[in-house]
Amino acid sequence: MKTSRLEAFSDGVLAIIITIMVLELKVPHEHTLDALREEAGTGLLTYLLSFVYIGIYWNNHHHMFQLTERITGGVLWANLHLLFWLSLYPFTTAWMDESEFARIPVVVYGVNLLAAAIAYYVLQSLIIRAEGDDSPLRRAIGVDLKGKLSPALYTAGIVAALMITEESNTMTWIALAFYVTVAVIWLVPDRRLEHVIVEQGGEGP
Repeated sequence: MKTSRLEAFSDGVLAIIITIMVLELKVPHEHTLDALREEAGTGLLTYLLSFVYIGIYWNNHHHMFQLTERITGGVLWANLHLLFWLSLYPFTTAWMDESEFARIPVVVYGVNLLAAAIAYYVLQSLIIRAEGDDSPLRRAIGVDLKGKLSPALYTAGIVAALMITEESNTMTWIALAFYVTVAVIWLVPDRRLEHVIVEQGGEGP
């Protein structure tokens, strides 16, 4: 089975997710920078973080399927599993923003991030299982330090969020710092997959 239909469907879902998130942004009642900061400041920041995450998944999903030749039923369901967790981003992002970073919403946002990361790993693993350990994707991934480090950082952020109290917002910023750190790690250019794509005669980045 070719990958084109799966990729097109995934691209459409991710585009809808981004659209839903931007529609959740609140428009300030007054036309001033102070109103923008006070009424929409946190919303813009949480939207930016989630937008970056969606962009990271889209980018890596695109490269992964450039190195994928065989689609099985398991891969299709694993892809839907990933899209399910990503489709919750608008909800968890909006809840965290509207709660002004209360403990449970920040925890749930972290769980959402962790669940999406696990779902991506499952999808990646099923593709490799279908194509074998000598597949181009397996060679491109290598030891996958980023993939192993990310769940640990998400978990650290969730633990920090569980310690958020009404008296202090220190743990809030620590939890968010872990979430942002993972995004920054994946924003750093990673040429592993691109190099193998070029070797395979693909179009590259």
